[in-house]
Amino acid sequence: MSPLRHVYMGNLTTIKEFLLLGFGSLHGLQFFLFGIFLGMYVVTLLGNLLILIVISLDRNLQTPMYFFLSNFSFLEIWYTTSIAPKMLQTLLVGPQVISFVGCVVQFYFFGSMAVAECFLLAAMSYDRYLAICSPLQYPSLMNLHMCVLLASGSWLGGFLTPVVTVAMTFQLPFCATYKIDHFFCDLAPVLKLACSDTEIVEKTTFLLASFVTMVPFLLTVASYIHIVAAVLRIPSAAGKQRAFSTCSSHLTVVTLYYGTLGTVYAIPAATQAAVLNKIFSLFYTVVTPMVNPIVYSLRNKDVQKAVRRLMRENSKHPNLLAAKVYLSVFVSLAVCVL
Repeated sequence: MSPLRHVYMGNLTTIKEFLLLGFGSLHGLQFFLFGIFLGMYVVTLLGNLLILIVISLDRNLQTPMYFFLSNFSFLEIWYTTSIAPKMLQTLLVGPQVISFVGCVVQFYFFGSMAVAECFLLAAMSYDRYLAICSPLQYPSLMNLHMCVLLASGSWLGGFLTPVVTVAMTFQLPFCATYKIDHFFCDLAPVLKLACSDTEIVEKTTFLLASFVTMVPFLLTVASYIHIVAAVLRIPSAAGKQRAFSTCSSHLTVVTLYYGTLGTVYAIPAATQAAVLNKIFSLFYTVVTPMVNPIVYSLRNKDVQKAVRRLMRENSKHPNLLAAKVYLSVFVSLAVCVL
């Protein structure tokens, strides 16, 4: 491990590197947790890769709903990969050095993916709203141009929103303490290293976070209120069940994501207990990204049918054998982890 570098300027310190403490208090459990979280990370990668492969190879899934799902799966891979490798290192070999620039990059991409996920979940809700509430106009309203517009807007919003928070946070003067009591560069533990007042940063971040989470969340809730009202007007029980089944996977993912994210960021950064912060952070950085592909694959009949078709036809297409391998490994690991 290279020595930690910092340049002293009076009572302040220009820090060149940070030390991620990870789960240092859990002596004796690091290797056990490493195995668990490594399994979760592999399931996340393979599960989302499976969804991307199936959607790209099956023509029946070339629809707006699965266009957004493919964007969501790609985002989940990027999201968890920005955090998991460094976290696994801290579990395997102890506290890890991360450069100042590396910390900024990790902080930025984590925030970007979190915001983009909020927007994508809202776009997926709007897609389901149009499909169920306006089925006749749906093909013309949710055309390719609209799909690309909503997806690109979600990504752009994700990349732009954290810029202000990142700039304000890492321009703060830091004291000689360089140890981040977390497994990644999150807002609360980084702010605790600052020597100056962080109230402006916290309030600005709270306002931005409230806007980019609450607006998509309220749009999602409004979409589902209209969906439920439309479904209840369907006369047949079979029709109601089919309509609800198309939304159940997405609704489960929305509940998991906003539930864990809201629990963490409803608590002011300065008052968060380090252990509590780590526990909740694990849910939305490791657990939720792992559960999402399981929900969308094991509970989605269209995806299940597509996988079965691809497995039957793998001899006719060289890429389909890889999809079959991904499926087998994914199911095996999912059973072991769950």
